[in-house]
Amino acid sequence: MRTHAFHIAYQHRLKMSTKPFKARGAKVNRCTHCQVDKRYCLCEHQPKASNDLSAMIILSENEVLKPSNTGRLIADTIDDCHVYQWSRTEPSQQLLATLNAPKYQPILVFPEEYVEDKARVLSSDYNATNIAEGKQPLLIFLDGSWREARRMFRKSPYLDSLPVLSIRPESISQYMMRSSDNENHLATAEVASLVFEQLGYIKESLLLSGWFQAFRESYMLTKSRYKPDINRPYLQKFLKENRAFGRAESSV
Repeated sequence: MRTHAFHIAYQHRLKMSTKPFKARGAKVNRCTHCQVDKRYCLCEHQPKASNDLSAMIILSENEVLKPSNTGRLIADTIDDCHVYQWSRTEPSQQLLATLNAPKYQPILVFPEEYVEDKARVLSSDYNATNIAEGKQPLLIFLDGSWREARRMFRKSPYLDSLPVLSIRPESISQYMMRSSDNENHLATAEVASLVFEQLGYIKESLLLSGWFQAFRESYMLTKSRYKPDINRPYLQKFLKENRAFGRAESSV
């Protein structure tokens, strides 16, 4: 199993906590890395990460501690993935340095309707061919509840000048692990998969989408109100499809 920036952020947040974080399903004996019940741990099936693009996840206060978080799946599938805790008054200096690194073309992913300066919004046909030569796209995701994400967007001056990539999902979210005050609010991993596809990173899109489905399926096995298949067909499908590309080696 590859340990990445999300795992490091999780451990750091635990050390900073003054009392235990009680999320839904707190009684489940979870793996600390994949956050799935240890009986269905996914760590041995973690896919081989891509090096073709980069990502940054900016987390709201407790998001990293929530077992239902899907931002970690981006870090599972993208090797160069940076994870930072959001702060309104004291942003991480490492975060700022990453945004200003010459090798990156930072692109903020957020709905167009919340962007006042429409000149920042990239056209709907924007893709990898539009990235400046010698630059690596750095896709930035604000990870939290819908209310928290809007707050981070409004109160992060260092993001104000960045181009914004907006998506218009045509299907209802498959995310069932927690409720949202916005019925069109996708899980962070779902958003990332759609963005990868829009930019032309089809391999990465399919990898993340399949991994998200496998995670959701395994996570839901401990939910009493659902009747998931204990054989985990989505995980089986994911392993079968990605083994052919050398991105998955294990079997259930």
